[in-house]
Amino acid sequence: RIIGAVVADQSIVLGDIDILDSVERSLVLDGWNDQVRVKPEVDTTLVSMFDAQVLARGMSTAVVFEDRRVSYVDLDAAANRLARKLIESGVGPESLVAVLLPRSVDLVVSLLAVLKAGGAYLPIDPSYPAERIAFTLDAARPVCVLGGAELDLDIPVFDVASMDVSKYDGSSITDHDRVAPLRDSNSAYVIYTSGSTGRPKGVAVSHRNVVELFANSQSRFEFDDSDVWTLFHSYAFDFSVWELWGALSFGGTVVVVDFLTSRSPEQFRELVARERVTVLNQTPSAFYQFAEADRVAGQAATPLSLRYVIFGGEALDFAQLERWFERHNDRSPRLVNMYGITETTVHVSFLEVDAVWAREATASVIGRGLGGLSVFVLDDRLRPAPVGVRGEMYIAGEQLSRGYVGQPGLTAGRFVANPFAHTSSGAVMYRTGDVGRWSVDGQLEYAGRSDFQVQLRGFRIELGEIEAALLRVEGVARAVVLVRSDASLGDRLVGYVVPESGVDLVVADVLSSVAQFLTGYMVPDSVMVLEELPLTVNGKLDRKLLPEPVFEKAVFRAP
Repeated sequence: RIIGAVVADQSIVLGDIDILDSVERSLVLDGWNDQVRVKPEVDTTLVSMFDAQVLARGMSTAVVFEDRRVSYVDLDAAANRLARKLIESGVGPESLVAVLLPRSVDLVVSLLAVLKAGGAYLPIDPSYPAERIAFTLDAARPVCVLGGAELDLDIPVFDVASMDVSKYDGSSITDHDRVAPLRDSNSAYVIYTSGSTGRPKGVAVSHRNVVELFANSQSRFEFDDSDVWTLFHSYAFDFSVWELWGALSFGGTVVVVDFLTSRSPEQFRELVARERVTVLNQTPSAFYQFAEADRVAGQAATPLSLRYVIFGGEALDFAQLERWFERHNDRSPRLVNMYGITETTVHVSFLEVDAVWAREATASVIGRGLGGLSVFVLDDRLRPAPVGVRGEMYIAGEQLSRGYVGQPGLTAGRFVANPFAHTSSGAVMYRTGDVGRWSVDGQLEYAGRSDFQVQLRGFRIELGEIEAALLRVEGVARAVVLVRSDASLGDRLVGYVVPESGVDLVVADVLSSVAQFLTGYMVPDSVMVLEELPLTVNGKLDRKLLPEPVFEKAVFRAP
């Protein structure tokens, strides 16, 4: 094809030569993207989905927190009263209400009340640093704040825990009560995510975006009113949208996990078993800890009732699942790997993982896009990359959010025109910044972000390859590798490992073992043994909190 193109036009630019034939081009653009979209009814919102469950299952348990159990009817009435208070304060469609509350029943009531009033909630985790909280409030300019009574703010602050809303009617709220009709195009929430510039950016997500997510994932999962979910993650992390509204939209029960339990794998495992949780959503980093707690608990522990374990938020290391499959059938529970971004509404792809995947996968496979979404792997000229060739992933479809609040320039740079609009459901596609490729069997392989590949001492190194080698060492439960800089020694590879329970790792033995798998320049210069890997409030690995390594001083040797 290259020769033919040059013969036809000797002045052609190399990058303009199309090396895909029509079959391969059709596969990567259409064939491997699910074109069957489940289209929700017009103006279906999170509120209308919840209201339908109140009518159908009013006395069923909606929320569990510690020793409290709240029915759908009681949750609905509490949220309606608070919503009327918010409406009286001027909240309506496209209003933004900050929610700054600890994990509790009040948190769920507040989030629901904001939506019922027609507004969008701005989740702010109380554990965030004061500077980040101040920045978020200043950037978003919400109408009011629910919680955060201790803050000195120039906007109304409502102390939900002590506020008396008993004078307000608890009956159902309609558009007649709101300041304006609620439509599916209205914002449901705004979540601030970390940006490459170091300044958080607010992503505005509509009711339609979330409803599309549930409509096009339901055929894969078949959630129902018998399911028990956990609200494990920070509600300022978009994984919580899936956890909370997945439970309440399908008539299930959501178990709100208090912060201390979320940081104790042993206590969390006990909670999951005691409450007979059926749908467990976890970042891989959090699940590795949960799986180890499950292994240590042994056969004598209360059995789990899980139907699904759903991964998201980070790349999944399939090798880490082998220990889990040694103790659990790969159909009960079913393990599902999902890739997604806040800007594309939580989840984009679906891959069911079994024991064979865990044993044989050589890459972080994320499957194929959900119905109604198209995933493109493109080169730097926005041309489809051939099968097996890495490119940047772009997403098109109805789950794409509105963009960034108050940042039209940034929005225009990330939500770009879709040159394949006739093959997807949207004329705009989101540039993820993530690297991926199509496998020969039509599965997407996630290759991380471009900054996960490092150049060190003249060699291009995949940190994930070193992490995989560390995990093959007997007794190593978890591992992560970073490049650290030393003033006198320059850049060095540092490995951090967590031993299996009851194992004493010897650093020299670890290094000796990985040297059997890795070439010399990939063997870490230092390995540190930790009790646990630090996690962010969202349950992801917090690389910034990994301790500084101690390097032995090098002895100068002349050339």
